[in-house]
Amino acid sequence: MSTQIGLLDLVLEPLQYEFMVRALLTTAIAAVLCALLSCWLVLVGWSLMGDAVSHAVLPGVVVAYITGVPLVLGALGFGVLAVLVIGAISATSRVKEDAAIGIVFTTLFALGLVLISVTPSQKDLNHIIFGNILGVSETDLAQVAALAAVGMAILLLKRRDLTLYAFDPIHCHTLGISTRGLRSLLLGMLALTSVVSLQVVGVVLVVAMLIIPGATAYLLTDRFRRMLLIAPVTSVACSIVGIYLSYWIDAASGGLVVVVQGTVFFVVYLLSPRHGLIAKLRLAHGRAGSSSAPAATASTG
Repeated sequence: MSTQIGLLDLVLEPLQYEFMVRALLTTAIAAVLCALLSCWLVLVGWSLMGDAVSHAVLPGVVVAYITGVPLVLGALGFGVLAVLVIGAISATSRVKEDAAIGIVFTTLFALGLVLISVTPSQKDLNHIIFGNILGVSETDLAQVAALAAVGMAILLLKRRDLTLYAFDPIHCHTLGISTRGLRSLLLGMLALTSVVSLQVVGVVLVVAMLIIPGATAYLLTDRFRRMLLIAPVTSVACSIVGIYLSYWIDAASGGLVVVVQGTVFFVVYLLSPRHGLIAKLRLAHGRAGSSSAPAATASTG
């Protein structure tokens, strides 16, 4: 009985503080949006592009803060700029796309760091880099909720077209669906999601929340509809656990959210019933055993 009371206290005590409630709500909202988008990013193979766009929005966010315009506009602007520059470099030179991505996102990210260092501000802009989920205000929560609602509505409305594009872009084009438009939509959603996630994990770790949930769900099911359920559920659960751990051990909240998500991924990677490493090793061992049995029988005969 005392153990149950102790566990209940562990859960309820942080909820006595308004900043913890706001942190949990903001993290859960961002986790759902990131997880939904990550399902398509994993299928399309855009892990590196997600890294590029999430880092490239940093100078856009800083410029938007300086000029007083909405942060999402600055992020979208620099996200689109990054994609255009990457495409131009890879199309007009011998440099391949992966190298172009590395060049562009590191340059823009460094530009963002420089802008932060020279921008006079009463507010510590380093939270853009590393996140500051425990410092989320009611205004920040409302903004995150509004942006996430827009993002989730777009993804759910366009889910069929995006899914077809992820699995078979050629067939998608044959049906008259603009693959260029869907690509642009995904890139825009990347920038929007990066802004939503800034408060939680910062620019540095946004890509983890954009990739890990989808990759985890991908190892657990072969059906995309189930991915769209598994990814948000696991992402929200991991995020809440990470926030609670940060409260109890007094460590970086955003970092712990990603650590918990990464830990769950590696557990699934090992133990997934169909696609886990242990299951594959057992299957390979079983095949090896069955193929060696006839040979042993022949030699004894």
